[in-house]
Amino acid sequence: SAVRGGLGTMAQPSILLTKEPPPQTVPASDLPMKVHEVALNTGTDSSSGLATAGFRTPKYLPTEWHLNNSELYQKAFSGCEQAERHRAEAKDLAEYAAAAAQRAQQDSTAALGQRLQDIQFWKTELQREIEELDAETRLLAAQKLRLQKALYASELSYAIVTDNLQCRDRRQAPDLVCDEVERELLKEAELIRNIQELLKRTLVQAGNQMQSNRDHKAFCEMDWSDKVETFNIDDKCGKYSNQSTNIQFHPSSVKSEESASNPETWAKFSHDNISRAEREKLASINLRALIDSILHDTSQDMRNQCAAVNEAFFKRCEELDDAKHKLEYHLEKVLKDIGHQEANIAALKQAIKDKEAPMKVAQTRLYDRSFRPNVDLCRDEAQFRLISEVEELTESINSLKKKLLEAEQTLRNLEDTRMNLEKEIAVKTNSIFIDRQKCMTHRKRYPDVNKLLGY
Repeated sequence: SAVRGGLGTMAQPSILLTKEPPPQTVPASDLPMKVHEVALNTGTDSSSGLATAGFRTPKYLPTEWHLNNSELYQKAFSGCEQAERHRAEAKDLAEYAAAAAQRAQQDSTAALGQRLQDIQFWKTELQREIEELDAETRLLAAQKLRLQKALYASELSYAIVTDNLQCRDRRQAPDLVCDEVERELLKEAELIRNIQELLKRTLVQAGNQMQSNRDHKAFCEMDWSDKVETFNIDDKCGKYSNQSTNIQFHPSSVKSEESASNPETWAKFSHDNISRAEREKLASINLRALIDSILHDTSQDMRNQCAAVNEAFFKRCEELDDAKHKLEYHLEKVLKDIGHQEANIAALKQAIKDKEAPMKVAQTRLYDRSFRPNVDLCRDEAQFRLISEVEELTESINSLKKKLLEAEQTLRNLEDTRMNLEKEIAVKTNSIFIDRQKCMTHRKRYPDVNKLLGY
């Protein structure tokens, strides 16, 4: 039976060694270790050989031998089982770590892809805003150029108005009057000065708006440039793989930067840039509409006032022509009257001269009869008649001389009137020349509507 027992214990390790042990429900490390108390052949009584028969020898007992083998088998079984378990755990851990690393890399790649989409979105929005703002700035620059051309046209108009006023200052009295033409010219000059002030203020406003557009465009361009650089970096990072040759360890890259932004502040930064650019673009659009309205209204006002001035000039020239024609008509009559009066004076002089002979005859008769002698010196009828004749002739001569004086005075008055009429006609001719030939001819150079609109 001992042999069988010994064989039984010997056969068990061969089975454990040749076959895989069944799975343990309880880990081997948790089983309590069996304590065996084996008497050691030590001490003063230990000996060897036949002489020590009946005493403890240094040889092991079969039970000890089997027990020792059993312990070795148990340790080998536990070691193999623990090694197998560790290999399985290591394999599972390696597979889990590989799967986790692959999954983490896939998640990181997907996150980079999503980040690239976000960057691409904001980059596209910024690029669109930059292009729209640049186009709007060019349109505003064209409007500013229209303002400058309109201002130049207004300066030409103002030069024409001032030249008209200076030319009309050379009119001679009594035509140097503050007539309707001068009032309209002064009104036009005031209108043009006000329009020039408005155009200058609008030019300054357009320049400031263009500068603001460029500033916000620069902000968007800087943001867009950062987005492009970031996109290239993230795109490069997304293309890295385990087989890439340009990857290496960077232990210090794990720490976060204190100045780094978060997704909310990152998106808000670009959103604020675009919002501010949109506001400036809207302000620029409104300013362009305002410039259109200003140019339309100012050009219309200037053309209306120009038409009013031209109409006043036309009426004034008609009045001057009418006055000149009337003066010429009266001058013609005065010249005829002067001729008639000169003939009348000549006739009066001749009539006075014709009275000299009858006066001589009558006075000679009276003189000769004064030599009659004595009683024959009589105041007879003949004597009275001769005296009466002399008196009549004297009265006639005096009347003719008086009439001659009146005729000569009338002639002098007519001559003065002729001179005044000729002078007034010359004044009217000068006024007509200034208004029609100088002013109205110069006003033909007045800018048309397109130039006043800045085209």
